[in-house]
Amino acid sequence: MKSPRRATLCFMLIVIYSSQATLNLNLEAIVHPLILHERELASEEPLRQRRAVATRSPAAEGYTVDVEISFENASFLEPLKAYLNSLSFPIQGNSTDRVTDILSIQVTTVCRPAGNELWCSCETGYRWPRERCLHSLTCQEHGSSLPGHGCSCLKGLPPKGPFCQLQGADVTLRMSVRLNVGFQEDLRNISSALYRSYKTDLETAFRKGYRILPGFKWVTVTGFRPGSVVVAYEVQTTTPSPELMHKANEQVIQNLNQTYKMDYNSFQAVTSNETKFSVIPQVIFEGDTVTLSCENEVLSSNVSWHHVERRFDIQNSSRFSIYTVVLNNMTSVSSLTIYNITQGDAGEYVCKLILDIFEYESRNQINVMPIRILANEEMKVICDNNPVSLNCCTENNANWSKVEWKQEGKLNVPGNPETDIDSGCSRYTLKADGTQVPSESSGTTIVYTCEFISAHGARGSKNIKVTFISVANLTITPDPISVSEGQNFSIKCISDVSNYDEVYWNSSAGIKISQKFYTTRRYLHGAESILTVETSTREWNGTYHCIFRYSNSYSIATKDVTVHPLPLESNIMVDPLEASVSCSGFHPIQCCIEEDEDYKVTFHMSSLVFLAAKEVNRNQVCYKYNVDANSVSWCSSTIDVFCHFTNAANNSVWSQSMKLNLVPGENIICQDPILGVGEPGKVVQKLCQFSNVPGSAGSPVGGTITYTCVGSQWKETRNNCISAPINSLLLLAKALIHSPSQEEKLPTYLKDLSVSTDQVKHEIPSSPGSLGAVINILDLLSTVPIHVNSEMMTHVLSTINIILDEPVLNTWKILQQQQTNQSSQLLHSVERFSQALQLGDNSSLSFSQENVQMNSMTIKPSHPKTYEQRFVFSEADLWGNVVIDKCQLGNLQPDSSIVTVAFPTLQAILAQDIHKRNFANNLVMTTTISHNITMPFRISMTFKNISPSLGETKCVFWNFSLANHTGAWDSSGCHVEESNEDNITCICDHLTSFSVLMSPDSPDPGSLLGILLDIISYIGLGFSILSLAACLVVESVVWKSVTKNRTSYMRHVCIVNIAASLLVADTWFIVVAAIQDSHYVLCRTACVAATFFIHFFYLSGFFWMLTLGLMLFYRLVFILHEASKSTQKAIAFFLGYGCPLAISIITVGATQPRDVYTRKDICWLNWEDTKALLAFVIPALIIVVVNVTITVVVITKILRPSIGDKPCKQEKSSLFQIGKSIGVLTPLLGLTWGFGLATVFPGNNLVFHIIFALLNAFQGLFILLFGCLWDLKVQEALLNKFSLSRWSSQHSKSTSIGSSTPVFSMSSPISRRFNNLFGKTGTYNVSTPETTSSSVENSSSAYSLLN
Repeated sequence: MKSPRRATLCFMLIVIYSSQATLNLNLEAIVHPLILHERELASEEPLRQRRAVATRSPAAEGYTVDVEISFENASFLEPLKAYLNSLSFPIQGNSTDRVTDILSIQVTTVCRPAGNELWCSCETGYRWPRERCLHSLTCQEHGSSLPGHGCSCLKGLPPKGPFCQLQGADVTLRMSVRLNVGFQEDLRNISSALYRSYKTDLETAFRKGYRILPGFKWVTVTGFRPGSVVVAYEVQTTTPSPELMHKANEQVIQNLNQTYKMDYNSFQAVTSNETKFSVIPQVIFEGDTVTLSCENEVLSSNVSWHHVERRFDIQNSSRFSIYTVVLNNMTSVSSLTIYNITQGDAGEYVCKLILDIFEYESRNQINVMPIRILANEEMKVICDNNPVSLNCCTENNANWSKVEWKQEGKLNVPGNPETDIDSGCSRYTLKADGTQVPSESSGTTIVYTCEFISAHGARGSKNIKVTFISVANLTITPDPISVSEGQNFSIKCISDVSNYDEVYWNSSAGIKISQKFYTTRRYLHGAESILTVETSTREWNGTYHCIFRYSNSYSIATKDVTVHPLPLESNIMVDPLEASVSCSGFHPIQCCIEEDEDYKVTFHMSSLVFLAAKEVNRNQVCYKYNVDANSVSWCSSTIDVFCHFTNAANNSVWSQSMKLNLVPGENIICQDPILGVGEPGKVVQKLCQFSNVPGSAGSPVGGTITYTCVGSQWKETRNNCISAPINSLLLLAKALIHSPSQEEKLPTYLKDLSVSTDQVKHEIPSSPGSLGAVINILDLLSTVPIHVNSEMMTHVLSTINIILDEPVLNTWKILQQQQTNQSSQLLHSVERFSQALQLGDNSSLSFSQENVQMNSMTIKPSHPKTYEQRFVFSEADLWGNVVIDKCQLGNLQPDSSIVTVAFPTLQAILAQDIHKRNFANNLVMTTTISHNITMPFRISMTFKNISPSLGETKCVFWNFSLANHTGAWDSSGCHVEESNEDNITCICDHLTSFSVLMSPDSPDPGSLLGILLDIISYIGLGFSILSLAACLVVESVVWKSVTKNRTSYMRHVCIVNIAASLLVADTWFIVVAAIQDSHYVLCRTACVAATFFIHFFYLSGFFWMLTLGLMLFYRLVFILHEASKSTQKAIAFFLGYGCPLAISIITVGATQPRDVYTRKDICWLNWEDTKALLAFVIPALIIVVVNVTITVVVITKILRPSIGDKPCKQEKSSLFQIGKSIGVLTPLLGLTWGFGLATVFPGNNLVFHIIFALLNAFQGLFILLFGCLWDLKVQEALLNKFSLSRWSSQHSKSTSIGSSTPVFSMSSPISRRFNNLFGKTGTYNVSTPETTSSSVENSSSAYSLLN
């Protein structure tokens, strides 16, 4: 258009054509010459191409071209459109372009003058693009476009396009057409030649006909069916106009062989993706008014509705209303309204719009839900003017508009309704008293109805029958109860009637208080129930009802409890726990809590009081102060700082102390902005949440980290941090045990624990703190439930499966090194949960994971059957069976539950027996019964025999009362019924956790040999200690008489120090043995100290023996060399105490930082992890070899003296005495320790155990006899001292022989520890030393195998 004056009319054509040549359009050729030669066009400018766009796919040769044509005379438009509609397509190319075919020509856009404006409208089936409608003025008479749709008319023609576009996206038309020929059965067979021929011919004709459709992509025949022959096929294209579709159908018939006799009037098309189907409301309840709407951009009011399941067309009626309208000449909307819908109206609804041959269909499934209201259908209300709530809740989450309460009955007892629409619950609170319900009307029932009404008209109601009863009064504690958190309170409720049936307490919210919080007793003229809360929390704030039930009547007394907020001491997190502060410096301190309340907080340091500054950080509130060390008048001291919280009720609580060590500035080498300053070797603990340990938002980490000042830096030495999710659950678990609604909350807690443990399972193998926290949570939660359901038990076992996984076992070892009994704690938790398990309607319940399995059964009194369960752990190669005969089950209470839980890895972490010697190496199975057993009981268990080559087999159970109530294995009440290479059968007369104990080649504790070893051990140890003490007494008495020359002096110095060293070592040893054998746990520090001193003094005894041998060698070999007495004493004490001290210190220094200095089961040098035991064995054996060599040299020298080697007579007598002493003493030491080594290896003869016990047990006696009393000079000195001349004559012919034996060897609980000096402990070992498993307890006290 050159100018508006000439452009009275213009329109756009879309030309679709195909070509095999380069695109070279001659647009003028497509217009018929008759139109161009009309007189009105004589002055028209030549046709021009306003915009030509060709799109070409790499795989197709089709093009689409937009052509703009302008007229000055509008009357030419209709003839031109008629001419174009009369064309037959495709139009072959001219003589110069034979390879181009025009497939379709469609008018898309027509612009007409309207006053001074030009209005451009779209033809049927086309729309202006949405972005063009948004940025251009639309024609007012056509209305504005709907949101998200194109418009049909614009003011002015866009200068750069685009023009009207084909309406709609790609659609798949499901079409059909009839062939007026006979149907043949081969058309059903897709493999037949007839089927393929029909399909090929028809698809060819369809492609040629439908390719004129805009956006045509493909067509395929899908099948044939009788009715003459009905051809079903699908066409994918954009939405075509009916006129264009008719043209395409004509083209199909023209391109199809006439023998097929295709019926032009039988074409039908169905499309399903053009209609928008909406339903209001989305959630439908019985009684709602529901509106179903179909919206389609096809302009047609021919819409029908159909119910698929009921197979009927819906018409307007009293319950159904259909309304169809065309909006803005753009959209067809049909609405179906269903009034008071029922469940019978549910099903699939079809909305069908028909335009010409097209059917637009949409379907939607309607579900109608009944309104379910939950309420107690019957209630009994005591007429004591106390509020009683009737509660109605719906199971359905709906948009309720209101809830109405009604009552019907002889009495009128109104109430106050309270409705929470969001939660779908309504409460109707009654206050019945004697005026509303006279005594003569007691027992009258009123029906209360709660009716929920939805926003769409649905109504649901529930009747609650309330019986009003007048009963005797109760007397309750009159004083008001107002406490702060952490304080205790009690409420006493007294009834004047003693023959009650039940007493319980509940809160005003209807939550029943756990029985653990109250006690009840009856007496002659009444009864009382006392609710006692030791640690109150804010959950106890409220009203509580004491309820006495007498048959069907209830007496209720009410008491209000006010609990003021106050943090518990355990919930106050202090920082630092301990820190060093420069005497002239400052150090920040803080106390944090997880709540923001109005507390007065002060810091107390000695007599000084400081007001804290409050700081709120998310959910945590911290109170801070910067301590000035100059405020303390003295340095090099430790001061304790406390936080003091005071609430509005003037109650207060103190935090734990924060220790500040004031040190001079010159001693500080470690500095850190978080940890503070420190001296060398300083050890501090810090709460993990105040360290650099990352936590989650709103959930801090827990636990502590231990740091040590090493060099000039703080180094982390122990990390007991608890991950944030686990720490959060630990805090909640601690709060739960004080909660009045603990049983209601428990299922959620167990689920959260299972989920959180699974989320952090990759952290637990490296986090002893998190592992310990999970165990503590299970232990706390196991004390709560009276009943456990299957879902709760599944969550418990899922958590246990994670913490007993193979990678976590090393973390368990770290916990055991910290002297914790958490493995026993875990087992106890499992048993408590198992005993509370209620199977309900299920007769059995099973759970199977890699590290835990559970089987259970409910005992039915009518048909008792044998309880038999089998557990197989393929990964651990373990299995076990549990059998309880049905005769045994007949003695149990009906509906009791039997639960067996099996663990393949628990044996690796349970502690050893009470003597710390034996290990269980088999499956651990725990069996519990929900009710107490009053009759004798017998259980049979079969275990896989995984070590058939080992010796004695024992059946044991875990006794929680042993080892100072930390638990240990016990064989009481269990015995081996049968044992072979494949399995071991145990019989026990009680139920708990069982396993199998193996003992390689050790005597039966009850046998004669076992008793003999016990007697030898205890008697020998007693004699040794008494003998060593007697030796020291004798030496002190005769000292001046027997030390007249240098050689005698040094000899007796060595004897005294040998006796003293062994006496101290024996004393340490017997004290530790007595403590551990009495089932008491020795703290880790004491155990390390005992091990150090036992090691040191036993080594001292050996080194003094070495000193004695070297002194003898020196006196006989270096005759001409004369050393002074002081020099000899210095050398002797250096060897006797200096060398052992150095070895002991190096050993503890090298192993204790890694916590592997001592064994995990006993206070002696470690063997499995560090071989620290070699620090004792190697020096002892070397000394034995050296002394034996010296003895040989000395004896040879005495027998063959050299010329000039003639010491004086007294010296020679002393040398002879030394030679005899060494000759007796050293072989005894060598023999005893040699037999000790022999007992280490499996399969040794039991004679070695007896010899080792005899020689070592009486070591002290040998030293007294051979090293002291056999000496002639000692005898003479004693006789002279006590004037016993007859003793002198009797012993004048005696010779003095020195003798000594090594450490005593006993196979009792004490001898075991001496045997431990060679690296073994315990009589009963599950496996060889390389494969030691968890321990079990044995009642025997005889031990003959070193471990």
